[in-house]
Amino acid sequence: MIEKEEANPNPKPIFGICLGNQLLGLAAGAQTYKLKFGNRGHNQPCVDEQFSGRCHLTMQNHGYAIDVATLPPQWKQYFYNANDNTNEGIFHTTKPFFSVQFHPEAKGGPVETEYLFDYFLSLVRGQKFDHPLNKKFPNAPIKRESVTKVLLLGSGGLSIGQAGEFDYSGSQAIKAMKEEGIRTILINPNIATVQTTPGLADRVYFLPITPEFVTKVIEIEKPDGILLQFGGQTALNCGVSLYKSGTLADYGVKVLGTPVDTIITTEDREMFANAVKEIGEYVAPSAAVTNVEDAITAAEVIVIRFHNF
Repeated sequence: MIEKEEANPNPKPIFGICLGNQLLGLAAGAQTYKLKFGNRGHNQPCVDEQFSGRCHLTMQNHGYAIDVATLPPQWKQYFYNANDNTNEGIFHTTKPFFSVQFHPEAKGGPVETEYLFDYFLSLVRGQKFDHPLNKKFPNAPIKRESVTKVLLLGSGGLSIGQAGEFDYSGSQAIKAMKEEGIRTILINPNIATVQTTPGLADRVYFLPITPEFVTKVIEIEKPDGILLQFGGQTALNCGVSLYKSGTLADYGVKVLGTPVDTIITTEDREMFANAVKEIGEYVAPSAAVTNVEDAITAAEVIVIRFHNF
């Protein structure tokens, strides 16, 4: 089938999804192999290796993958999994054939990879495809900060129903830093956490996460980087205070990951709504009220605005 289509000067476009990715790979002459665990569930990170260079959140459920090394010369890898580097899509370099291992229709985010259907339709219609992400988010070189010692503001107190996710994400961040050969300094007032397990971080301070205590630790340890997004609201508030006071700049501490300006924007509902509108996305209507009458009026206005979306 593929050989006949490749020989055809006007072949019919092919778009494979999930099992369709493996079938297209096999039809092209590649081989597949069984994954040890398989990639299943939401939030599987897949990188567009060929066009946008962006990482997308995807939904998938598969136990086999295409062996990229066995792809014929005219076939290339389209997407790969950022977790285990396994194949997540292929395409033909000259013919309108491509496939993805994940499910674009699942829409892990507001848009994510749903644009692939528009890409396929453009191939069917013989039209030029203008990648939507290139319009909103032009590519820019990624600058990786050079750091040797990082301070992580930890999860703090844990209670039933909350904060467990910060302990988990923070401990994973410490592991990631160690894999990169970066020393980790942890501030966490709670000894009953995974983060404070002996041997995980290079050094642990059981201190309150406040600007005063964190500044003292910075003076002693002299880290060149700090992570704010793994300690919940307390860590975020502390980081913003240190940023606004100039403490981080004074000691030459770089904020890694989410920039503080972005944190400030997301913490302010109005600023966040305006930022979302600037990139052309919808924002749910809202209103601030102080009494029942105003609440009823606001509800009526919101309902009208909602139906006009």
